[in-house]
Amino acid sequence: MERRERFARIILNGFESYFAEFQNITLGARTRFENADWLGMHAAGTERIDLYKRKLSAVLGTVKLVAGEDLQNFDFWRDTRRIYAGLIRNHNNFEIAETFYNSVYNAVFEHRQVRNDYVFVFSSQGDIPLADSTLVLRHYKVDKGVGSTLRQLLDDYRLNIPYEDVERDIGFIKEAVDRELNSAPNFTLDPDDIRLEVLTNHFYRNKGAYVVGRILSGQDQVPFVLPILHTENGSVYVDTVLFGSDMVSVVFSFTRSYFMIDATIPSQYVLFLAKLMPAKPISEIYNCMGFNKHGKTYFHRNAVRHMESTTDKFEIAPGIKGMVMSVFTLESYPFVFKIIKDRFTPPKEVTRDEVMEKYRLVKRADRAGRMADTQEFTNLAFARDRFSDELMEELMTVAPSQISEQGKALVIGHLYVERRMTPLNLFLQDASDEALKSAMIEYGNAIKELAAANIFPGDMLLKNFGVTRHGRVVFYDYDEIVPLLDCNFRRIPEPRNEMEEMASKPWYTVGPNDIFPEEFRLFFSGNQRARKAFDDRHSDLYEASFWQSLQEQIRSGYVESFYPYRRRLRFPREEAAQRRA
Repeated sequence: MERRERFARIILNGFESYFAEFQNITLGARTRFENADWLGMHAAGTERIDLYKRKLSAVLGTVKLVAGEDLQNFDFWRDTRRIYAGLIRNHNNFEIAETFYNSVYNAVFEHRQVRNDYVFVFSSQGDIPLADSTLVLRHYKVDKGVGSTLRQLLDDYRLNIPYEDVERDIGFIKEAVDRELNSAPNFTLDPDDIRLEVLTNHFYRNKGAYVVGRILSGQDQVPFVLPILHTENGSVYVDTVLFGSDMVSVVFSFTRSYFMIDATIPSQYVLFLAKLMPAKPISEIYNCMGFNKHGKTYFHRNAVRHMESTTDKFEIAPGIKGMVMSVFTLESYPFVFKIIKDRFTPPKEVTRDEVMEKYRLVKRADRAGRMADTQEFTNLAFARDRFSDELMEELMTVAPSQISEQGKALVIGHLYVERRMTPLNLFLQDASDEALKSAMIEYGNAIKELAAANIFPGDMLLKNFGVTRHGRVVFYDYDEIVPLLDCNFRRIPEPRNEMEEMASKPWYTVGPNDIFPEEFRLFFSGNQRARKAFDDRHSDLYEASFWQSLQEQIRSGYVESFYPYRRRLRFPREEAAQRRA
């Protein structure tokens, strides 16, 4: 038993070491923001994502030494699970510690024999600690007026750099708050009944710091977010105020990079954020705080429960079938499952390893609000009878190497899971003129924002983009993405004679990284309404010079700002400055 206890303690120590270093990286976010160190901010985010695997590898070496021949003994793991559960009983972050234990087990057994006897498929302490969110909240009464309360709030969240014009910002926020409260049907406007609850620490991501809270009146609430941005002269300002669960949900979207937030007990923040965004899965809230491995655990637990409580069958996802991926879904479940095919439909020439590397690139990149986050699973078991005959025929035809029937279970060797969206090509089929125009503006914005984040989508067909429930257009087909800086954007040379002009194939040389933006018009083949709406706003994407200028911008070290809200919502600070002048 002594060896088993040492084994369990080694894993727990590994978790504590991981969590401490995770916190240390995170604690540097405020200084990076204050110093406008945007490249450092991105590098820290990547380092934090890579940290988990690095710490896991270090622990694996030691547990293999200690376990010896018992490493593959399930009775040994059953005992150590029990001991580990005792060690983390009442631990503030037991849920994330359980996930770390699971990761060690899965690294040993390659995700096979995942049973609650050996790992924490389900927690003996509940899915999430019953943390007290009030300990990470600042409370404000509005009895002395909204302006006075906002002045105190902005002072409490002051950074080590000055506000550009704090009184101007207070005026903007107060006007917006008054307008919001006057339109809220269940809110009393009695100042004695209105109060604010605000999470103690800023959320940092990309070039923004965010203050997150809610306005309360009786049992009713209005969630809000205050984005704080830098000026060019070293001061900061409040860019806008975002109200409502939908707005806050977009800020915490699955399409964006993970936040840096000083949260010693993450569940305190998770539980409060869940109150602000009741429609957002808890797994995604953990993800957006950087605990994506535990987000995966939470997702799996809820997925198991969903499958047990429903009877509908998995079906092939609607839309045009992909050349690289086979995609299926469950009508009652808002996610899709993606399997890499054994053989790709011509003219695709990438390999399985290359596709997997593309997905790793997306995980570590700044997704700019335009690429869906994914969870990767190995040897995931499903109930065989939940798969439709059509889907089984599809999977056995295109990916037989990944399919294994084990009794009543169907085990899929490797797959990705991501949020379900409406494919853009399907969305456009029945869209009104106004909805189509909005979607095509969003489509062009998505391409431009990805490019500014050093991501070239490669295959920009409409079917490779989806529309979220908030109307945002998001890219989700990653098998051809490359860093923008690896591309060579060229104009198609003018033909020198009639023979070249009439040639059916390019008469000029084309290198492996050459891209001709003039050819992007082909992506709208068959949908002239979409092409016209796109050309009215984004015809610059057909020019090689547009892409070349973005490359120069990236090489210079400039980091683009990616706003998780419409620009029309920003406060008119420049107009205010002109009025004063």
